[in-house]
Amino acid sequence: MDFRVPKVMGIVNATPDSFYKGSRTSSAADIRTRVAGMVADGVDILDVGGYSSRPGATDVSATEEYSRLAVALEVIRDVAPDIPVSVDTFRASVARRCVEEWNVDIINDIGGGTLDPEIQQAVADMRVAYVLMHLRGNPSTMQSLTDYADVTAEVITDLSKKTYELRGMGVNDIIIDPGFGFAKTVEQNFRLLDELGEFVKMGMPVLAGISRKTMIWRTLGITPDESLGGTVALDAIAIDRGANIIRVHDVRPAVQTVRLMTALRESRG
Repeated sequence: MDFRVPKVMGIVNATPDSFYKGSRTSSAADIRTRVAGMVADGVDILDVGGYSSRPGATDVSATEEYSRLAVALEVIRDVAPDIPVSVDTFRASVARRCVEEWNVDIINDIGGGTLDPEIQQAVADMRVAYVLMHLRGNPSTMQSLTDYADVTAEVITDLSKKTYELRGMGVNDIIIDPGFGFAKTVEQNFRLLDELGEFVKMGMPVLAGISRKTMIWRTLGITPDESLGGTVALDAIAIDRGANIIRVHDVRPAVQTVRLMTALRESRG
């Protein structure tokens, strides 16, 4: 992929309990409608998940997670056979099945290898791209683990160490994700956003997953359903700071944001 123009990653939640109810899909028909709409709106990458990582979400088995993903992936491969597909999972067994049976292109691991130590070896074996996200603890404990002396420096240190290990395993295509909302306070999320350029210096594509998250709706005193405007604003800032991928629930406004920010960049010469 050519990341000189930022890419839009559209979220497809094959889950009944994701934090933003507008992204939930409960049937193959719902998924078909959502994916077709994203393709029409200009999505670059589809990111499908079968396990909600929001605090308090119901735990699901690997078998159930894969079952949900399989339904979505069958639809996606039919509706959008040429769109790169990412699977949002931290489980090695699920990742392997998705690559082997559906030929997915990217594994998006919220745990950065900490929730299932075998997933990074699986990615190395399968030679797929890997989203390395920063997380402390797990979705149930992460918000009690926000004690940083310098959040940006510590997140970069952690990701750098893991990148070194991944390179040694033969993983070549790594995408860096600071993990907005995962083991960070609202204030720390804004600090990471403002200093996103420091992650760009790591020399790998940077993903910003800000869409409708707590840093928006808690700051504005609204709900996730009301957070589209805030998402667009912060995605624009992320792109201006150097983000190569924005992961979003709402593709059309994200594509428009990319076009406008690209025009701004070009005007600078």
